[in-house]
Amino acid sequence: MATKETPKDKDKVKKTDRDLDLANSVRGVWLVKVPKYISDRWEKAAANTEVGKLRIRKVNGAKPEVNFTLSDAVCAPLAGLSDMDKLDLVRNSSTYQQIPKEHKFKVSSIAAQTLGVFSHNIGDPENPAVVDKLSVEGKVVQRAECCPNNGSLYASIKKEALTKAGEPRRMVKQLDKHVTTSFKPVANHATNLAHERAKKLEGKKMRDDKDKVQEILFALFEKHQFYNIKDLAQETRQPMAYLKQILKDCCNYSVKPPHRNMWELKPEYRHYKPEGEDDEEAAKKKKRNESSSDSD
Repeated sequence: MATKETPKDKDKVKKTDRDLDLANSVRGVWLVKVPKYISDRWEKAAANTEVGKLRIRKVNGAKPEVNFTLSDAVCAPLAGLSDMDKLDLVRNSSTYQQIPKEHKFKVSSIAAQTLGVFSHNIGDPENPAVVDKLSVEGKVVQRAECCPNNGSLYASIKKEALTKAGEPRRMVKQLDKHVTTSFKPVANHATNLAHERAKKLEGKKMRDDKDKVQEILFALFEKHQFYNIKDLAQETRQPMAYLKQILKDCCNYSVKPPHRNMWELKPEYRHYKPEGEDDEEAAKKKKRNESSSDSD
């Protein structure tokens, strides 16, 4: 019975056109678990430098004794780090201080598992000679765990990690001295003082004659069709309540967009044609007005 192939099955069957290099597949390698402080130092070490030496002593009828000695450059304390960088290292189970030099491998068998080590060399599009390559570097034949021999140094590293882990990243500190002058609270800011001085220089707004205010408003509306109440108060220098009374007599207040909350002259005070009215419609309206006046 034939079965239909689903899109998921197609994705499973689909493979990339990449060859796997099996030249080192028969090589035996060790899988070793090292402390975090060692892996951090190895990542910071320069390329092609010695990071340690491994000594294996075979014992008849027992597991081999494996000792690992780190180089002096790797064990030395890290310099030039900020307090925040040091704290991050400690929180990540590492340290900036001196680390133990002598370590011992606890070797265990790996008979029940089949593990391998792979490497991936990314190709360079600009250089055809450097191709994308996936290789088998070896088969894991032994598993081990790297443990430090120096108990005092390792104990101090773990103690520091446990102590710093409980400390918060930000702390509230009580100041022994008074706050500097630049941070003292200000009763009145300079901008407020300048505004008050400007108001005093302008003086109190006095009510002008209504006709005079209307003349100013008509002159303003010759420049623009719509005005905000604040702009009109600034131009006329009249109290807001008094100005609103005059505007209600000669202007309309718009409550719809696009000129919401703005004032416009009433039609009887306008000397310009309304929006959307072309020259031909204006001429017809003028002609009708003239004819009506002649009949009267």
